[in-house]
Amino acid sequence: MMLSDPSQKYRPFPQVDLPDRQWPSRTITQPPRWLSTDLRDGNQALIDPMDTEKKTRFFELLTRVGLKEIEVGFPSAGATEFDFISGLVKSGRIPDDVIIQVLTQARRDLIERTFESLQGARQAIVHVYNAVSPAWRRIVFNMERPQIKQIAVDAAKIIRDEAAKQPNTDWHFEYSPETFSTAELDFSLECCEAVMDILQPTPEKPLILNLPATVEAATPNIYADQIEWFCRHIRNRDSVVISLHPHNDRGTGVAAAELGLMAGADRVEGCLFGNGERTGNCDLVTVALNLYTQGVSPGLDFSNMEEVVQTVTYCNQLPVHPRHPYAGDLVFTAFSGSHQDAIKKGFAAQEQRNDEIWDVPYLPIDPADIGCSYEAVIRVNSQSGKGGVAWVLQQDKGLKLPKRMQGDFSKVVQDLADKSSRELHAADIWEAFEQHYCLAGAQPYALVDYVESGPAGNRVFTGKIVHDGTERSISGRGNGLISSVLSALRDELGIGLDVVDYNEHAIGTGGNVRAAAYVECRTDDGTTFFGVGTDEDVATASVKAVLSVVNAYHRRQNAAAKAA
Repeated sequence: MMLSDPSQKYRPFPQVDLPDRQWPSRTITQPPRWLSTDLRDGNQALIDPMDTEKKTRFFELLTRVGLKEIEVGFPSAGATEFDFISGLVKSGRIPDDVIIQVLTQARRDLIERTFESLQGARQAIVHVYNAVSPAWRRIVFNMERPQIKQIAVDAAKIIRDEAAKQPNTDWHFEYSPETFSTAELDFSLECCEAVMDILQPTPEKPLILNLPATVEAATPNIYADQIEWFCRHIRNRDSVVISLHPHNDRGTGVAAAELGLMAGADRVEGCLFGNGERTGNCDLVTVALNLYTQGVSPGLDFSNMEEVVQTVTYCNQLPVHPRHPYAGDLVFTAFSGSHQDAIKKGFAAQEQRNDEIWDVPYLPIDPADIGCSYEAVIRVNSQSGKGGVAWVLQQDKGLKLPKRMQGDFSKVVQDLADKSSRELHAADIWEAFEQHYCLAGAQPYALVDYVESGPAGNRVFTGKIVHDGTERSISGRGNGLISSVLSALRDELGIGLDVVDYNEHAIGTGGNVRAAAYVECRTDDGTTFFGVGTDEDVATASVKAVLSVVNAYHRRQNAAAKAA
């Protein structure tokens, strides 16, 4: 059971003494160096680790996305890892501008095995680590500070010497004081500088110092304080690359990475969509696209998000949550009526803007930038409003319903959604639209043909219509086409209608353009009906729209007669 007083069992994480911290006022203006650890840290966290085929497919995805530093495995972990890494090197599949990284614990036999897997590599990063925090020193190793630091020093000497045996490879080194986030800052600094003494980094050949939140134990601002403190105190700052490796135990791995960059870090390690042990690693996709939405090019290309999701899902055998930032199936989807209305108006305003600045309510990024369709932005269920319904019709059929007509049809959709208790798809909405506005199947009144004659202001409509299976001619006179049609309906068929509103627009462009016409009419008894018509010719579309009203009126009259 949860404790009523958790302070009996858990202690708050201590603050960092950094009263003049600078990171809160900084802005990220350029992307970090990125390292994908999907093939190592991410792979270790899978129920079924990737085989060679999946690791190869994942590696190729990472290079297409634009990752230039890729941690490809833990070669001393077993034959599968070793063979994949060795095969990758020997096959020549590593692009010239990509550097692979491998991880090893600070033990001679494991380090030697690691270098063996990289024989023949053009360039590589060897990443060595040892845990330094009090809990690990006390519980796992039963060692004091000097002994822990000596492990790091000895490992640095070994990787230096092993690298010297393969002079044709351009070697780079990375050291992690593992469990940095829960260790004393001065001791992490001491271990890192001891490693620097051995490896002698320079500005031209810097050492990567990875400062992991191995277990996220505090709010991300404290991690940022730790990073800023370290950046201030490490000597020869221009000879080291400060790398972040946030985990997500508190659910703030992305925030920790962003604040860590503001605090002075140069590099971020993580996985696509945040895969990793326990609650996962920092999500590189989210951090990169967060930068993108602030006008900073991340240097990574997620233009085809669907392909990225499909590949990662296949290789990891883990789903991407439908609400996952930027990548989930529902992240650009609004069901709420008020949200839908704001988004619809935002898209309309965007089309009329004189600049390209993105400014659409509820959408921090243009879905098209990452290969997502606008069709999925608004979807309809019982929570949706008229704006959402109108948006679906516009995206699916090109129809731009007038506002009052939106309200009329939304009642139909709302009733259908309430009765079905499910999301309504575009096909459901279109079927309801055709039925409500009498567009599908045999209707009581249908246009066969017509001619329009007479001067402006005194137009004559002469048409042939089919009424209940019988063709007949009707004619009427008015100051325009629609008024002459209404005159014919009143004089010849006894149907009295007055036009309240009329709208029209083009559907499509070029040779395939069609016209859509919308008419709102009021009957003699004050009832309002809406009609719609489409045709290659706008005049014909408007006549069809009037007949759409006539058929709706006829349907109501029949229903009333049956009820009586």
